[in-house]
Amino acid sequence: MDEKTLHILEKVKRLYYRYGIKSVTMDDVAKHLFISKKTLYQYFTDKEDLVRNIVLLDHSNRNKFFREIKNRNLNAIEELFEVYRMINTMFKDYNASMEYDIHKYYPGLYLKVKEIRRKKMYYTMYNNMNKGKKEGLYRKDLNSKIITRLNVFRVENMFDNDIFTPEELTSVKVFNEVFVYHIQGIMSANGRTFFEKNFKRLKADLD
Repeated sequence: MDEKTLHILEKVKRLYYRYGIKSVTMDDVAKHLFISKKTLYQYFTDKEDLVRNIVLLDHSNRNKFFREIKNRNLNAIEELFEVYRMINTMFKDYNASMEYDIHKYYPGLYLKVKEIRRKKMYYTMYNNMNKGKKEGLYRKDLNSKIITRLNVFRVENMFDNDIFTPEELTSVKVFNEVFVYHIQGIMSANGRTFFEKNFKRLKADLD
């Protein structure tokens, strides 16, 4: 993907984050980019193609983020801290209606993205779980496969019901509770000591 296309996608993504997908037309996009609609269609065949590329770019950026974390040789809890930091930053600009619009108006794309996310989520959680057990930061008696599957199930079903509003699901407050609930259930005594020593500092950095 060339630099011009990436530039367009990043700018349109911020537009979608602010206003949602449905309300932003291709005319709006062209005006926002200060280009003609004809020029815009040289890069993307239609709105669905544009949305697809933005979603796939997000997926690519997340993969890059996780590769960078792996290369830093952090311990398992520090890895979760970095995920916590990333998601908190993302939620500051995220519009909950964007997820809803993809689900409603682009169901094929939504299912494809859901499957990609599920595999990545499972792989990341499972590896983190085993790493934490080896480091003595997570409980040795944890069944990594079962806990990972339960967490994937929980995350996916949070978005597929009406117990929480879309705004609540993408709020820092709710995510903080989910994060702490998860990690408190898997930590060993050593892990709890490390967590309590460092988590408050992490939250202070983000405030």
